Amino acid sequence: RCCFRFCGCVMKCRITVAPHMHAMCLELLIDKLIPGNRALDVGSGTGYLTACMGVLVRGKGGKAVGVEHIPELAAMGRQNVQKSNPDLVQDGTVVLLEGDGRAGAEEHAPFDAIHVGAAAPELPEALVRQLRVGGRMVIPVGPEGEFQELLVVEKDAAGTVHVRSETGVAYVPLTDRAAQWKE
Repeated sequence: RCCFRFCGCVMKCRITVAPHMHAMCLELLIDKLIPGNRALDVGSGTGYLTACMGVLVRGKGGKAVGVEHIPELAAMGRQNVQKSNPDLVQDGTVVLLEGDGRAGAEEHAPFDAIHVGAAAPELPEALVRQLRVGGRMVIPVGPEGEFQELLVVEKDAAGTVHVRSETGVAYVPLTDRAAQWKE
């Protein structure tokens, strides 16, 4: 029953759920997901990856922030994390926001690790700005409806941004609620 309700939202909201990509992205970010660091999850959906990030950064003031622009998914994410690991929410380690993830979460920046769960047509400047010096972002970039590249973006000590392609991927587009929500 739970899966049916969730799948209905997946189809209606035009999102994908790909646990293997969550695992790959966590592996690419793992050395930035340490206690005391800050992580951002753009397109946090069900809250699963944000919670994983929260478990890893917990302690020493660490924080994982999820941003989701679909209200129903943002609410589902909050409920899921509250139900599965309420301490993460109660101690402020995990914060799940409703909003346009393309703008990041300036009030919680800078971030040591940023994960973006949908493909941007180009690297979003707002997210690059919110990446801490020494930080890393994993983001699919490329045209909608075609293959994209999973990019690993790093900001060195001088603030210079370095980008490399990890692999080819196919993600839904990073967009706004109006463009994504299909009634």
